[in-house]
Amino acid sequence: MFGAALKRLQNRWKSYRHRFVPWVVLNLSKNEKTLRQVRERSEDKLVPDEEVSRSLLQLFGVLLRSRGAAHGELRAYQTRFVGQVTSEEDPRGGVSMCGDDDDAMLQSLGFCLDRKPSSLPFAGTGVFVTKGRVPKGATVAMYPGTVYQFYEPIILQSIRNPFVFRCIDGVLIDGNDRGLSKMVFKSCSGRDRIGPFVMSDSSWLTSSPQNPLAVGQYVNNCSYEAPANVCYQEYDVPDNFPIHLRQYLPNVNYSHDAQRPVRCVVLVSLRDIEAGEELLSNYYTIVH
Repeated sequence: MFGAALKRLQNRWKSYRHRFVPWVVLNLSKNEKTLRQVRERSEDKLVPDEEVSRSLLQLFGVLLRSRGAAHGELRAYQTRFVGQVTSEEDPRGGVSMCGDDDDAMLQSLGFCLDRKPSSLPFAGTGVFVTKGRVPKGATVAMYPGTVYQFYEPIILQSIRNPFVFRCIDGVLIDGNDRGLSKMVFKSCSGRDRIGPFVMSDSSWLTSSPQNPLAVGQYVNNCSYEAPANVCYQEYDVPDNFPIHLRQYLPNVNYSHDAQRPVRCVVLVSLRDIEAGEELLSNYYTIVH
């Protein structure tokens, strides 16, 4: 009985460790292929923030239109409200209507993602490209969750939680979609509204996120045999991000602070990624 319990514990740890930040940090030096060194936060950016914004606006605009028929009255009210609070140019361009999130993602970004059992041994769930092709330098996923400053309380939420991501400046993002973490995100998301607009998307807590990029917490760390094809990049949502599209952002600040931008973390492709491949990330470390 003890042997069986020990084996279950070992298997669970093998799956857990791929997202357990202390284990990753202690093992980085053993495998240089899993490590990307940066000297400061600005050096983690493989593509400019403006390019990240362009990709998000393109996808979010298509998502908004694809749901327009079901929410016509609300959207009419939102449109009048937007005219009063923002003069942003419509980011949707000439993209046509599409039927579902996969179609929206494929049409606007050229690829689709899905969560499946990882190709890595004992790594649990992973994220795969299922349709299309991801070009090098594309915004391929987002890391959802509650954003904590280094001084804010996260001890209880972090217990047995492999989904806490640490940014270069010490900011933490809790991407766990269960338990206390889920309750905290829903509470913070419900708190932050401007008129008829919600400022974040809580659907990533379900099995069917309305933002199909919001699966970054399930992207596994690479291994020596399977090198990284994506890397993390921090992205602070700019003040001029259209108010009516913020409903698709899968992040929310733990404390309500109108002066602080919402921190997002996106995953950017290091090379072209074909359909059928699993997304595998590397970790950055600060060098002085």
